[in-house]
Amino acid sequence: MTSTALALANPALVLTGPVGSLEAYVERVSSIPMLTREQELELARRFREHQDLDAARDLVLSHLRFVVHIARGYLGYGLPVGDLIQEGNVGLMKAVKRFDPDMGVRLVSFAVHWIRAEIHEFVIRNWRLVRIATTKAQRKLFFNLRRMKKNLAWLSDEEARAVAGELGVEPREVRDMEQRLAARDLSFDPAPDADEEETTASPSLYLPSPEADPAAAIEQEQWEGTVSGTLAAAIEQLDARSREVIRARWLAEDKRTLQDLADQYGVSAERIRQIESAALAKLRTALG
Repeated sequence: MTSTALALANPALVLTGPVGSLEAYVERVSSIPMLTREQELELARRFREHQDLDAARDLVLSHLRFVVHIARGYLGYGLPVGDLIQEGNVGLMKAVKRFDPDMGVRLVSFAVHWIRAEIHEFVIRNWRLVRIATTKAQRKLFFNLRRMKKNLAWLSDEEARAVAGELGVEPREVRDMEQRLAARDLSFDPAPDADEEETTASPSLYLPSPEADPAAAIEQEQWEGTVSGTLAAAIEQLDARSREVIRARWLAEDKRTLQDLADQYGVSAERIRQIESAALAKLRTALG
């Protein structure tokens, strides 16, 4: 059963976040009694072994206060705390679904990962219109760089290297993320009533029209045609096996691996690599 289905199966589980006053919500979840280890284990086993949704509800409700605490740690990203709490509560419900009472740890320790994961995804999706963190290294930088910077000034080279060393990334990645964090979103096409600064800064004003220079377009088309014809002629000058290797490795839609071709021709992958390198060298000479 999905976490959404779990929530809908019992109305009490729809308490996924503040829908009115945040203070009232915090007061309400803080008044829910915390579970002892024995109570938590009993409820977890009831849910895991018998799909007891009442037990799941009690586990979720008793841990909502921890979600509030974790969500407040992300206030610096300018997103509504109510939304952060809602996303964290989704992570909590996922954690309850996956929690194994025989692991020997408390649910709150297990749930922290799921709560933070949901909040992280929400922050990444909504902090900027254009995603600024897509790789694992970029996500690590996004959530740690501002915390590690000692002031609002740009990092020195030494500081950038220190941050890179601590996070296990390259210094250039630190610089790149620092620039992304400092940037601000711009509307591509500002509204008619936008102020002068927003209008003059619109990216659309700096994009040339594709038809701006017909002569350049024709010249580019002719050059590409010449190169394409020269390349085709050069490929035809290769021996049959070299042609097949080049086409399979570089020109086919579904490119083949060295080992695939090695199996086809009954040779080693290294031999195919040598044939490929020699053929590419001939093609470069022909195009030079």
